[in-house]
Amino acid sequence: MQKLFRLPLTPRTLYCMRVGLRGSSGVYSRARACGRARWCLGVPKSLEIRTFRPCFQTPRLRYGAGLARRRAGFYTGVDLYDRAMADLWSKQRRLAVAAVEPLAVRMRPRTLDEFAGQGHILGPGKLLRRMLQADALSSLILFGPPGVGKTTLAEVIAATLSRHYERENASAVGVARIREIIASAERRLQDNGQRTILFLDEIHRFSKAQQDVLLGDVERGVITLIGATTENPLFAVNSALVSRSTLLRFEPLSEQEIITLLRRAIADKERGYGTMDLAVADDALALWARLSDGDARRALTALEVAVRSSEGVPLGTPDLRAGSLGADTPGPEVRGTHKLTIDLATAEESIQQKAAVYDGTGDEHYDAISAMIKSIRGCDPDAAVYWLARMLEAGEDPRFIARRLAVIASEDVGNADPRAITLADSAWQLTERLGMPECRITLSQCAIYLALTSKSNASILAIDEALEDVRAGRTLPVPAHVKDTNVRKAASKGGIKGGQRYDYNHEVTTTGPAGEIGGITAQDYLGTSKTYYRPSERGAEKILKERLEAIRAERRRLQGPG
Repeated sequence: MQKLFRLPLTPRTLYCMRVGLRGSSGVYSRARACGRARWCLGVPKSLEIRTFRPCFQTPRLRYGAGLARRRAGFYTGVDLYDRAMADLWSKQRRLAVAAVEPLAVRMRPRTLDEFAGQGHILGPGKLLRRMLQADALSSLILFGPPGVGKTTLAEVIAATLSRHYERENASAVGVARIREIIASAERRLQDNGQRTILFLDEIHRFSKAQQDVLLGDVERGVITLIGATTENPLFAVNSALVSRSTLLRFEPLSEQEIITLLRRAIADKERGYGTMDLAVADDALALWARLSDGDARRALTALEVAVRSSEGVPLGTPDLRAGSLGADTPGPEVRGTHKLTIDLATAEESIQQKAAVYDGTGDEHYDAISAMIKSIRGCDPDAAVYWLARMLEAGEDPRFIARRLAVIASEDVGNADPRAITLADSAWQLTERLGMPECRITLSQCAIYLALTSKSNASILAIDEALEDVRAGRTLPVPAHVKDTNVRKAASKGGIKGGQRYDYNHEVTTTGPAGEIGGITAQDYLGTSKTYYRPSERGAEKILKERLEAIRAERRRLQGPG
């Protein structure tokens, strides 16, 4: 028959539950000997134990069978002791951790209304907002620069939908842990219908084998995966996992959104600096918003550094907020009652040099060089120099930039300015010899020249069209009269007709405009009527076009009709 015991959580109770001492009333021994004791009431001052039929197995045997019992909600005396101790001190542990949290962590939005930025996916009527309102969330992959709210949004989504939330970092978690989370999620879904969100930060660090572990359960809906990455998921994440997820791109926060977050932290009395007599100059906020490059974490960290390092604020305090250790605990007292003002000079010192958002192997690497190339092609030297400076400041290899400038000289300038390829080659050689920082001048000179000189892509169009014909069309035989001399001799000695004789152009006299170029004959060098090179009317290529038209006209005259 079921019996109820209420044990006060005194030191003696906890000690007896731990070591199994028998009290005069037998309550402790019954709690220890009970093979099916259930934690029924998590009140801080007492513990209720409901016992079923007595079990007098040894503690070791009972503990050995404890895994299945704990999963079913039943605990031995040792388990009850551990649960009681965790309940007694868990609040203090949480408060101790919260007391040292940086401002950027404390100010994380708790609701969708507090979330700043990403209006293209969270605005009224937008995709993610509709999914949350309909409780129809699919697995998501969030990608974008750091400090724009990917991790925060995952936590807000879990709280909004009242789902169990598991957070892991892909660089630290293994397959065994992922399988454990999936098993718990499936059991939770079967027991009470609660769904589970698994947030994987830096998901691009997962190997293909690790990502494959998630595929089946993500497809069945056992877990809702939210992955976050700063890389392009189309290249960094398993394509099978991408096809089962919705991709959402995060954009850097605007300067106004950063300023709004900073003002919120200054005014917030619970998590920010609202209890302090703090004034921050508008130009200081504008500086942080500009230099943070859309990174909210960087801007809030700059504010925290400025506040905690200013005169009148004791350094080394766990937190400056009143009540930061909990509702019943006053915050550390701040020495000095005068008003704390943060001006532009303090703001500059607190953020120091701006960190360039640049990945030497990822999207930023290709995006920045693409921007420089398109700026040169678009005849904008200012934009070309800016993107060049951004890459150099971020540590890009200047030799990589020099190679791309050489490509531009042929692809986008071509014969409109034949000197461009010589200039690019010289810039490449000087970059190899000089290195940074001197080669920045050479690269800048080359980029500006290429941006302002005449442009023509006739050369690349000609070779690409010819390659297409070679790959897809019928292979053309080499005309007999332009074959190698030894081949023609061998053919004639073997009694094989070698075709028409090759006319040596330097022995031919051509009059008219074409005569200034060289000797023109009626010979066909291709074997078919096909035009690949179509010179433009720009720069030096205009002269080449006039010459080409004269050559073609003279050849048609010599070949005669038909």
